[in-house]
Amino acid sequence: MNPTVIGEALVDVLAPGISPPQEFVGGSPLNVAVSLARLGYPGTLVSRWGQDEKGRTIEQHLAENQVKFLGGADDKPTVIAHGVLDPAGGATFAFNAFWQMPTLVTELDPGSQLVHTGSIATLFSPAELLPLITRARQHATISYDPNLRPSLVSNHAQTVAEVEQFVAAADVVRVSGIDLRWLYPMRSVKQTARAWLELGPAMVVSTAGSAGSFGVVRAGTVEQQSRLVEVTDTVGAGDSFTAALLCWFADHGLIGAGQRERLAAVSLQELQAALDFASKAAAVTVTRAGANPPYRRELA
Repeated sequence: MNPTVIGEALVDVLAPGISPPQEFVGGSPLNVAVSLARLGYPGTLVSRWGQDEKGRTIEQHLAENQVKFLGGADDKPTVIAHGVLDPAGGATFAFNAFWQMPTLVTELDPGSQLVHTGSIATLFSPAELLPLITRARQHATISYDPNLRPSLVSNHAQTVAEVEQFVAAADVVRVSGIDLRWLYPMRSVKQTARAWLELGPAMVVSTAGSAGSFGVVRAGTVEQQSRLVEVTDTVGAGDSFTAALLCWFADHGLIGAGQRERLAAVSLQELQAALDFASKAAAVTVTRAGANPPYRRELA
């Protein structure tokens, strides 16, 4: 599959109550790239970080997980996300956010059958990213997760319009219920998911933590319960879910531009199986600290 993932790499500094803060390599796109690699699909992360100690930690983390990268260290600092954990293990983040597309990346590998993007990168660089992933549709399935950071948004209406452009360019959309409610507070998450499906993707999958997930495809809607586990924190759970969802479709020969029509006709039974596999991956992630997605052997 040779996936390409575009977006931020950063360091999470998590403060769990009265305990000392802990540092973890993170960033939603990086988490997806690492999770895909651990599930058997190593690829390339298109990203940037600083020429500093935290940047070197990111490079080491990618190497340990067999993820290649394009871009890398530049003259700006590595982004740090300061997170405060609540009693349920959820995190509220504050960012010193900076993102720019690596200047040498003007086209993506034509051998890549999957391109995933989202989060801070799509907030900061929509004019650069949208044409890039639109061209990549010639050879790849496009996956998108808005993973919004409202504190970084200055114009709600503009952000809604940009998000909808990415949805229209995607085949697979995974989005949190929190994001859907922030984008469209006047309608339900299921109404929005169905409206997004009409924009063109093969499916829209929405997650809500312990409340489970649902997916909307042409054939209808599927609900999936979350697994009952002891939660350490929820950081990276959505990214693990996204990667495992894509992994299931790759395992079943549904990834790549040549499979776009087949993916758009996915059955409710296939979607249920994919959501179940993704839920299993997320359930493993929440049992350990930081964004630490499962390996394939842990999901056997």
